[in-house]
Amino acid sequence: MSSGTVPSRVAPQHVELPRVLTLRDLVLFNIVAVLSLRWTATAGAAGPSSLTLWVLAAVLFFVPQGLAVSYLAARFPEEGGIYFWTKRTFGEGHGFLCGWCYWVNNILYYPNLLMSTAVIATFAIGRSESGLMDDWTYILLATLTALWLAVLLNIVGLKTGRWLQNVGALGTYIPGAVLIGFGVHAMLTRASATPITMETITPRFGDLSQLNLWASIAFAYAGLELCAIMGDEIKNPRRTLPRSIYVAAPLIAFLYIAGTASVLWLVPSQDVHIVSGFLQALNTGAQQAGALVWVVPAAAALYVVGNIGGIGAWLTGPARVAFVIGLDRYFPPAFGRVHPRWKTPYVAILTQAVLATVFLLLSVLGRGTTVEKAYLILLDTMLLIYFIPFVYLFSCYLVVRLKETGVEPRSPGRGKAAGAVIGVSGVLLTLFAMTIATIPPPDTADPWLFRGKVIGGAALFVAMGGVVYSRGRRKDHG
Repeated sequence: MSSGTVPSRVAPQHVELPRVLTLRDLVLFNIVAVLSLRWTATAGAAGPSSLTLWVLAAVLFFVPQGLAVSYLAARFPEEGGIYFWTKRTFGEGHGFLCGWCYWVNNILYYPNLLMSTAVIATFAIGRSESGLMDDWTYILLATLTALWLAVLLNIVGLKTGRWLQNVGALGTYIPGAVLIGFGVHAMLTRASATPITMETITPRFGDLSQLNLWASIAFAYAGLELCAIMGDEIKNPRRTLPRSIYVAAPLIAFLYIAGTASVLWLVPSQDVHIVSGFLQALNTGAQQAGALVWVVPAAAALYVVGNIGGIGAWLTGPARVAFVIGLDRYFPPAFGRVHPRWKTPYVAILTQAVLATVFLLLSVLGRGTTVEKAYLILLDTMLLIYFIPFVYLFSCYLVVRLKETGVEPRSPGRGKAAGAVIGVSGVLLTLFAMTIATIPPPDTADPWLFRGKVIGGAALFVAMGGVVYSRGRRKDHG
């Protein structure tokens, strides 16, 4: 893709969107977009060394991500966020590649999150042992209902749709806070179910599984860039966007670290279920605290609400990227349409929902067939594609921070030396995670075939984006 601009290019149209999002909305949006209690289960199952990995990932990735997004959002709070920053810094071709990877990756994200939501919902209705979580009729109905509920609320507008994200954030954070409360109670009354010593909390970086876990934990922190994509829909974005990150980020990091410690204290790490481990810990804590068994189904119900809110957030943000690409005429112009009544990019939202529905049907109905295998390869490929926008994010930050002059936003880590450390740390950890994504699991029969599929698949998606970009340029100048 060429990153140069063409003088004859038609200027993209400007569309006014209602500014409805406040600081409270953005803080809750950040929480629901980034935080997921299932990561406390994944980390808990890996043992106490995950606590150290959480801290390292926070220092080397989460903090740099938050500082980079808050700085760029304060300087350039336009709609499209990471897409706009990349286009402005490196040119239209790079901007499109960044936006394309961000958008196409998230379409495959929905089925996984929705299916895990449907599984946890069986705990909320007391049917976890009934085999319902293996009933694909139930899974399909539950996931499609959750998806299209989020779609409809977001088409009606952020003034309405934001409440799904707001309630979802509370649905995620309240069970996490209760889990930590049970963990503190257990720490004061009994020995840890999992030995936590200097030896057990020290990561073994020579172990490939530990490196994989660290990469996964680092990107459990990803998502702060999502709020900046809605820059034109935020009240006083230059001030509100950075403040929302400074408030939400410590709350997220605290819950991940303290939540994982609580899971480890309440349940032996070897017994922690990788998906529902936080519910195991809640159940143990409730039993130890007295007759509080109702806490588990209540927490499961809140978790389901939280995940639906997360779907709403990840539907809202990437749809805005597609909307702005549509305004730039690289996607069909219909993507840039705004609903005449609700003033939302409804075509972009509906397109994402339809594509997500297709992939959801393929993942559910194709189980046990070659379709399922193809879908799993796509997921491995998406991991690699997901990291590309973060390389652009930190690269944009480095260029703007070190080379451009202008009014410097008030933020931690001011000065070019601090900016270099923040940007380089983010780039290096992102490249590390991309490398890890190409390493096959230990039991893979043909490691090089795995690498070929993942790298080749990622290259294919990038090439598809190149075709879309080239056609958009030809139509615009032809």
